[in-house]
Amino acid sequence: MNHFFTKLIPPRTTFPGDMTPVEAKFMQQHADYWRALVNQDRAIALGPVMDPAGAYGIGIICAVDAAQARAMADGDPVIQARLGFRVDVHPMASVLVKS
Repeated sequence: MNHFFTKLIPPRTTFPGDMTPVEAKFMQQHADYWRALVNQDRAIALGPVMDPAGAYGIGIICAVDAAQARAMADGDPVIQARLGFRVDVHPMASVLVKS
């Protein structure tokens, strides 16, 4: 299994402070989607980064290959909803995890 770093970039730097009700609905679906992947051991770590320049989400996920990692990221409800979010996916050379 390979590991990939994902970065979810919101539609504007003021997010989540000015999240709309529609965005909030899809962010709940986003959380549910990734929680299920954590429970399947397909995601190791996920969460928001509260960067003063603009918050974003990160994930470390497990996938067979880059195509599967991209499919997982693109399957996120906030990406599917086409609300202006985008996601970067990068392979990781190695990952140390607590066993």
